[in-house]
Amino acid sequence: MNTIEVRDLTKAYQKTVVLDGISLQVGSGVHALHGPNGAGKTTLINILSTLIQPDSGSVTVLGLDVTTNARLVRARISATGQFATVDDLLTGTENIIMMARLLGMPAKSASRRANELLNQFDLISAGNKRVATYSGGMRRRLDLAISLIGVPEVLFLDEPTTGLDTGSRQTLWREIRALAANGTTVFLTTQYLEEADVLADRITVLDRGTIVAQGTPSELKTRVGGTVVQVHDEAGNVVDEHTTDGTASDLSRLLDDLATRVPEAQIALHRPTLDDVFVHLTGKPPPRENVETDSNLPAIEKSGALR
Repeated sequence: MNTIEVRDLTKAYQKTVVLDGISLQVGSGVHALHGPNGAGKTTLINILSTLIQPDSGSVTVLGLDVTTNARLVRARISATGQFATVDDLLTGTENIIMMARLLGMPAKSASRRANELLNQFDLISAGNKRVATYSGGMRRRLDLAISLIGVPEVLFLDEPTTGLDTGSRQTLWREIRALAANGTTVFLTTQYLEEADVLADRITVLDRGTIVAQGTPSELKTRVGGTVVQVHDEAGNVVDEHTTDGTASDLSRLLDDLATRVPEAQIALHRPTLDDVFVHLTGKPPPRENVETDSNLPAIEKSGALR
């Protein structure tokens, strides 16, 4: 059974169609949803995590319909939105304990779980400090820690590392990999093609409310083409390109030919990247740091907070 199944899903705000009849199946592991700003990524996450209802189509998570069985779905999932939803006036420890108690955990168990999560996310030394003093990376790690109080079967992450420095981003990557290895299905949206390439078992590319591609990172790259041998002049400009199947014999043939004809040429190998895939599929440059927003969504839906 697929963890997530989406069929003919549509969602519109007034006359603006945000999701236009998309269908999607997600199994175990890490699944990345990528697309330009306004593609509908956050709207899809909010529907999957029961925060908003679709206009039409069917959506199941863990075999449960997200519309008719929303409460049962919420008991088995967790979601972290684009913005950290932690209380600045409380300490890191108090934030986790408060949420654990709200989830029905006994006091001693909540305290024990807080220590486990603070240690897991390298926040143990900051546990007794107010969150108002935390850096952006620390706040984001605490936010993710809170979403894991109950060890969810499915974790939805909306732009989990946007705005983080390299060290904080790599820390979150490590934790996401560990979660997937321990059986949690992770469904994330990301602005970073590198992040999708590093983390995801499968990637879905969403553009203007429709799915334009799905597959593993390797499968998507092959849609652009194979390895290219680039010939550079002395100034570093690409003056010629030759496609190759990437095998040693084919590369040897090409290099021997180039060595005979242009022995002074500088040679570089270029393999397709997900940036190339994105441009190929959407005709647009890859999105960067901008956060997708939708002014039609209520505040709680913008935050994506689900505890």
